[in-house]
Amino acid sequence: MSRLRKGVSTGLAAGTFLTLAACSGGGSSSVPGVGGIPGVSEGPGANDVGLILPLTGRNASYGMRMRDAAKLALSAKGSPALDVHDTNGPGGTEQAVRDALARGDAILLGPLTATETAAAAPLAINAGKPELAFTSDSTQARPGVWVMGLTPEQQVRRMVDAARATGRKTFAAFLPDNAFGHAMGDGLARACRDAGLKDPQIVFHTMDVQNIDDGLKALSAIETRQPAAPVVAETPSGPSAIDPTGEATPDAAPAGTPSPATTPAAQPAPPPFDALVLADTGLELGRVITALQADHIDSSQVQIMGPALWKAFDGKLGALHGAWYAAPDAHDRLGYVAQYRALYKQAPSPVSDFAYDAAALAGSLIRKGGVTVEALTRPDGYMGVDGLFRLRPDGHVTRALAIYQIQRGGGARIVVPASRDVAIRPS
Repeated sequence: MSRLRKGVSTGLAAGTFLTLAACSGGGSSSVPGVGGIPGVSEGPGANDVGLILPLTGRNASYGMRMRDAAKLALSAKGSPALDVHDTNGPGGTEQAVRDALARGDAILLGPLTATETAAAAPLAINAGKPELAFTSDSTQARPGVWVMGLTPEQQVRRMVDAARATGRKTFAAFLPDNAFGHAMGDGLARACRDAGLKDPQIVFHTMDVQNIDDGLKALSAIETRQPAAPVVAETPSGPSAIDPTGEATPDAAPAGTPSPATTPAAQPAPPPFDALVLADTGLELGRVITALQADHIDSSQVQIMGPALWKAFDGKLGALHGAWYAAPDAHDRLGYVAQYRALYKQAPSPVSDFAYDAAALAGSLIRKGGVTVEALTRPDGYMGVDGLFRLRPDGHVTRALAIYQIQRGGGARIVVPASRDVAIRPS
């Protein structure tokens, strides 16, 4: 077992630790290569690692940081060469993949988006080359093509498992009517089915305020949960704390005239679910929060859960205190962030983590004799910069995620740590 990075406890798990070459090899920070361009191979090589990324165009900033992360992962002496191709070059993604295959690369890393992956996958499969794609669209997963991004399904399954552990049994979702919302809904339905729970009630909404209000009212059944009107009882007048003598004042009603008294207003009954998945961000999330408050849905009765996207602005989500989201433990990547920053003078973007792990995995397998499906899908998995992950034969990737809980004043803390056990459930 080799280490992924300095500071990893030897007692974490039984999984294979990917090697962060900058920690363990000879002190060199350059990537093996020729022609004066580190990390780029100029000739065919059965042990090269093909990297397919957007290095120009709209997503170039992501692509270049991911390229840098892959270089860092393969910076040790003896690492395979990195063969880099631009998906925005002449011929696009398909030509980039053909060029990598023509050079004899042992494995393909990338591309970035679902559309690019759909174009690249048939070529890689036909050539018999494994592909580790960086998309988070799980529909692109298939034997031989692994989806390395953090998928909605992974997030939802982790939260369902954690919610079940606290006794939650009835799940619902109120989601935006877009691709991300439907992916969250599909993930929830599968997670509930796999756990033997009844099918969740899922409602999709548009960005319209009235549509949000009406949709959540229907989902929460607020009309049937409202308590009966307060009871008005008649009490005879007489001595009281206000008028201890019981004597009428000039403006008071005649003695003996009944005066009304009301009982305290009752709270609405709980909604017909005890766990609710959301997926909105930005202005729409604000509208959903307002609707939740109007329909008396809060974390005192319902475990509210949301996407890992909330991590970027959870300091502003105090109104959702008690809600959860599932995401990698930020502490796991501190060593990687520090070394990336030291080498490149800027912080890595979160998506670069997948490029680092994919390159480190490819490099480790090539050094040990070659990339095979059996090695890629070893049951005990691998420890990456974002924690434990395991590649399944069907192209899906299982990830161990932490559960964060939003605090009353905003921000979040981990309430359920990410598993260090490699025997984590598929997602």
